[in-house]
Amino acid sequence: METPTDYDGVVALVINFINILIPAIIALLFVWFVWKVIDAWVINAGDQTKRDEGKKYAIAAVVSMVLIVSAWGIVNLVVNSIFGR
Repeated sequence: METPTDYDGVVALVINFINILIPAIIALLFVWFVWKVIDAWVINAGDQTKRDEGKKYAIAAVVSMVLIVSAWGIVNLVVNSIFGR
């Protein structure tokens, strides 16, 4: 990796870091979501409190994924309109 020597290089470095970080966060959130669904609705299917807890986690995970993807899209829109990347 090359050390940036100007403002454009720093911006490119930050953008590249964000473009790696966001998909990693989304992937971790998806794995967490799948684990909570399996835990609540497959492993503890007979326990009503676990199923209710699983519903809460599922809703929170879906809302979080929508917010993260939306924020990522807005950031990319701004970057493309300002920096033309």
